[in-house]
Formats: sequence, C-alpha cells, structure tokens
Amino acid sequence: MFGKRRKAFLVSAALVGGTLLMTACQDTEDGAAPSVSATDVPAADVSGADAAGSDASKGADKGTEQGADKGSDAKDGGSAEGSGADAGDGTKVPVQQACGANDISWSTRSESQAGGYILIMAKAKQGITCILPAALPTVAFGSDGTEAGPAEQSVGDAVTLSGGTTAYAGVNPKTTDTDGGKELDSIIVGVGNEDPDPVSLEVGTITVDKPVVTNWHTAPADAVPSA
Repeated sequence: MFGKRRKAFLVSAALVGGTLLMTACQDTEDGAAPSVSATDVPAADVSGADAAGSDASKGADKGTEQGADKGSDAKDGGSAEGSGADAGDGTKVPVQQACGANDISWSTRSESQAGGYILIMAKAKQGITCILPAALPTVAFGSDGTEAGPAEQSVGDAVTLSGGTTAYAGVNPKTTDTDGGKELDSIIVGVGNEDPDPVSLEVGTITVDKPVVTNWHTAPADAVPSA
C-alpha cells in the first residue's frame, strides 16, 4: 500500500516538475532581454551630447562670421586702394582733371611790345587743380567766330594750374599791314575747341585782322606773340 502511494507521489512530483520546467522555458523563449527606456539613460550623457552639438554649431557660426568679416575687409581695402592711376611702382596717384573755362579765373591786359598785343592770364579757381593741355588756347573774335591762328611754330608744354600758379597767352589781334579789319571790344576764350563753357573777356577797342595767339606759358615774357 505504501509502495503504491510512494509511486503515485513520485509520478505526481514528476508531473508537477515537468509543468514548472515547461513554464520556465516558455517564459524564457517568449520574453526578450529586458528593454531599457530613454528615461534609463543618465541625464549627464544626454546633456553632454546636446552640449557637443551646440559647441559644433557655435564653431560653424563663428567661422562663417570671420569669413564674412574678411571678405568685407578685402572689399573695402580693394575699393580704397583701387582708386587713382597706377604710378608704375604699384602705388596709386590721384588723377587730375583737364581745365575747362569755368575752372579758371580770367583776366587780360594790353601790352605795347611787338606792336601791341593782349595778354591773357589764367588762374585756377580756389580749391581747383587742373591741367591746361599742350595746345593753343581757343580765341575767337566777333559774331562770325574768327579764330586766332598759332603764333609759335610748335605746341608748348601742358601747364598745371593750382593755387598761385598763373598761365599766360599772348594774342596779336592784327598781323596785317593794311588798314582793314573789324573793330571789336571783347574776345571769346576757351580751353580747346570742345570747351562747353567759353568765356567772353573785355579787352577795349581793338582792330582784328588775321589774329594769332601763343601757347600757354608760365612766364609772361614768353607769351609775347610774333607778327
């Protein structure tokens, strides 16, 4: 009797143990390794990643700003250094303008040398520096626009007017020995034939017949016209 009970107990124990073993296996097979949520990550690790990204972004922004500043400096420098004419050694010199009649303070006076002539005097107006070209002044007479021819064989040098510098040109209004000619009291003067603003200068009563004019000179004695 006892043997039957022991045998039954062993069978029952075996059944129970098998059931438990199967249950454990199922739990192991059905369940994966425990998952870790984002909240399980240490806060220090997350903030460190954010800080690294922020530092990288700041570095990129700084590099962009420095590049923009250098580009602006180069542009400004190029603009400042690019003005003027090249002096031949890499430096720049200001470009001076050609004189126009409206850049000049004009005056005249009558001279008795060489049978009489009119001395034209030209000075730059205050604050102006300009160049009288190496060419004859344009001097015209009367309503018909009679122009003075050259009194010299060759063209002279250009003259820079600035401050107290004065340029002189001599006009002989009558180079003929005849009694003919036009009676006038003013002359029209321009800096070249293309001057848009020629001026009228009072010279007193003169007789005009085949007039001539000298080049510009820096000494009045050099501006005496020959017949």
